[in-house]
Amino acid sequence: MIELRNITKSFGDLQVLKGINLDIARGEVVSIVGPSGAGKTTLLQIMGTLDTPDDGEIVVDGRNLRGMSQKELAHFRNQHIGFVFQFHQLLPEFTALENVMIPAMIAHKSQSEINKRAIELLDMMGLKDRASHKPNELSGGEKQRVAVARALINNPAVVLADEPSGSLDSRNKAELHQLFFTLREKLGQTFVIVTHDEELAQLTDRTIHMKDGEVSLT
Repeated sequence: MIELRNITKSFGDLQVLKGINLDIARGEVVSIVGPSGAGKTTLLQIMGTLDTPDDGEIVVDGRNLRGMSQKELAHFRNQHIGFVFQFHQLLPEFTALENVMIPAMIAHKSQSEINKRAIELLDMMGLKDRASHKPNELSGGEKQRVAVARALINNPAVVLADEPSGSLDSRNKAELHQLFFTLREKLGQTFVIVTHDEELAQLTDRTIHMKDGEVSLT
């Protein structure tokens, strides 16, 4: 599903990634852990085409991303990759339903198809009755589940999550963590999750440890 070969990335004189080689299988739920500054988020952003490596090759869902233009990468990202961020990144002026629909609208899908899929996803998240509520009317856990639904609206092959439970209390963390595995079983998505949460890391199929821009698999 994801193949990284000799990925390097520097910011000025600081080399953040030092020749990363990594394979993630379709349907895996993988966590990436390590101290701050280890390169975890940079690696996730490169996997998600939000950033480009200085060198190396990336294959996601069978497509080699090397040499793609920014427009091509944006289209690929919209169609194949979903994102969940620590602070949900919902647009405050839109309802939960509208927030979920946005990536599918960017993809120019039919309005009826988008609306049906968004309602189905909110129902799967236990939020169908909150569809017309705006983010300031939702709890932290509800906002993050809306963000997960948004990540899934275009049926991406992989969902990348950066500290997805970092802003949640213990109960909502546990619910969100279980949700990832439920979705994997129902929808078959691959999940790659950057986290400092040891409980979540222990639940995942595999944990990738990062330190000083390098990985060791355990």
